[in-house]
Amino acid sequence: MLRPAGRDGVVVGLLGRGIQSSRTPAMHEREGARLGLRYTYVLVDFDRLGLPDEALKGVVEAAGRLGFAGLNVTHPFKQAVLACLDRLDPETEIIGAVNTVVLKDGRRDGRNTDCRGFVDSFRENMSGSALERVVQFGAGGAGAAVGYALMLLGAADLTIVDSEPGRAERLAARLAPRFGNRARATGSSAAALADADGIVNTTPVGMLKYPGTPFHPGLLLPRQWVGDIVYFPEETELLRAARALGCRTLSGAGMAVHQAVRAFELFTGRAANAAAMAAHFEAAA
Repeated sequence: MLRPAGRDGVVVGLLGRGIQSSRTPAMHEREGARLGLRYTYVLVDFDRLGLPDEALKGVVEAAGRLGFAGLNVTHPFKQAVLACLDRLDPETEIIGAVNTVVLKDGRRDGRNTDCRGFVDSFRENMSGSALERVVQFGAGGAGAAVGYALMLLGAADLTIVDSEPGRAERLAARLAPRFGNRARATGSSAAALADADGIVNTTPVGMLKYPGTPFHPGLLLPRQWVGDIVYFPEETELLRAARALGCRTLSGAGMAVHQAVRAFELFTGRAANAAAMAAHFEAAA
């Protein structure tokens, strides 16, 4: 399942379910080649391998024993992986979700590059977008990172909607000590959407494995901006409906690229080029 790392190479992996369409391996391997590194990126798809969720800790430990430089973690393991780690940096401690595990000197250190990846993507593509009232769908691993990112970007009022209300409440509570009471949970998405300047989907709804939209597109208004963290497909049903209405939209591609830039640097100690990584991302399509 996992291959031993070569003495002169860099081997990393991606842990998740339904990840065969991920462009992350191509981004990392092509950037490694551009920098003259022997870089191997392994998909560990728990669906394809028939692994139960309970195998997560064993897979993380095996990667460490085999000399992997690190692991990326995606749905549905960004929060479950916390129990497999030795240390979190302060920002990741607040976020409560990990998408990057650095394996070094027998330690398993958890980081979150999704958060800053979303910040970089938003600043690059959505300059001038209103952030007074933002509604976020999803409070899972990705939602925790994006919620923190929206606070960093200056969202004055963040309403969090989740299929498990308690999870949205816990995320709002985690953000409060750092950012004040600017985030709150709600069970009434229709009322929140009516007043929203912007909307972000951080749920897996819209992925090839989970088609559909996180709420009825008929609730959208042309004055709103709409973001989605899903990038396969790059144009989700939600973004297609928003664009048809005239909304400004943000796909998950930018976050995918920018989080990969930061993860690559953590794995290798080498600076990645964001423009080159974006080109690798597009080529992998």
